[in-house]
Amino acid sequence: MKSEWVAGAISNRPDSDILNTRVRILFTKVMKEINERMEAGEPIDVADIRERVWQMAQAQTDNSMLDWIEEQVPLLNISDGTRKHYSTLVLRLTEYDKLKAWRDLSVENIYKWDAWLHRLPAQKGGLISDGGVYTYHKCMKALLNRAKEFGRINENPYDRMRGKIKRGDKENVEYLTEDEIQRLMDLKLPHGSKLETARDLFVFQIWTGLAFSDAQAFNIRLYRYDTANRTWNYNGRRIKTGVPYISQLLPPVVEVLEKYGMQVPKIDNADYNHLLKLLGDVAGIDTPLHSHLGRHTFATYMLRNGSRIENVSKMLGHKNITQTLRYAKVVAESVHDDYNKVAEKLKNK
Repeated sequence: MKSEWVAGAISNRPDSDILNTRVRILFTKVMKEINERMEAGEPIDVADIRERVWQMAQAQTDNSMLDWIEEQVPLLNISDGTRKHYSTLVLRLTEYDKLKAWRDLSVENIYKWDAWLHRLPAQKGGLISDGGVYTYHKCMKALLNRAKEFGRINENPYDRMRGKIKRGDKENVEYLTEDEIQRLMDLKLPHGSKLETARDLFVFQIWTGLAFSDAQAFNIRLYRYDTANRTWNYNGRRIKTGVPYISQLLPPVVEVLEKYGMQVPKIDNADYNHLLKLLGDVAGIDTPLHSHLGRHTFATYMLRNGSRIENVSKMLGHKNITQTLRYAKVVAESVHDDYNKVAEKLKNK
């Protein structure tokens, strides 16, 4: 209806997002046809272009799941880091011959694809880990849910595979000790250098537990200042998952913010992780530094210093407490290490 078309987009309908996505896809195809004809010096025949685009759309519906997935990736409302996972998924599907068309989509073929993925070499040698393979499945499942929502498929085969794909070992959590944190904070670095900026951002992550995307989106104006306790507090939602979390700015965080005019320094994620590796070398820290390590360190520190696991789960914005339990295991192992050290001393005496 004409009333549902407003400012070049469909609105006032419950399925407007889906329909607008389809319109964008068709518009992209039409522009591609026009550009190809202009480059070739051919006349632009509207009827011919319409027929060509319609044939392509029909062919895609009948055959090319891969083409549809490739077109969807740029349209997803996700972070740049997550989009890289989806782009790599497209590459893996391109390399694999038996999962390209909608008719190929079955539980059996996804299991075969899983076996193929587990035989792929990893960048650092060996084979791709269960966790790495699971990331491909996670992206694929999300895209097939989108395909089901758009009416491309009637059923997502992953719905019949709950718990059958290995998630990988996520219990081996790396974190920095209190001594390593202090060494990092005490580093004397050239003022205004990229290395100093990366260190300050990492300190911010260590004492907030925020993931990189949430840290980069930090806005002090969203925080409420409690004059009685002199604290900054915020109840927000994580960018990647939309899960609520509770944040309070600890003294080291406030120091970093004051240094940068109550803002978080902006930095490219790839550059950031490269600089963190250099920082680790300068500080003499054996554990490889990366942006998510700050989050691990925060969780472990809070638990080791008496915070309840339910509270830490809310600080991190986990969907459920099961995600937080892996940090509790690290703390338990640390307790046993302390017992063993004392036992060794007593034995020697």
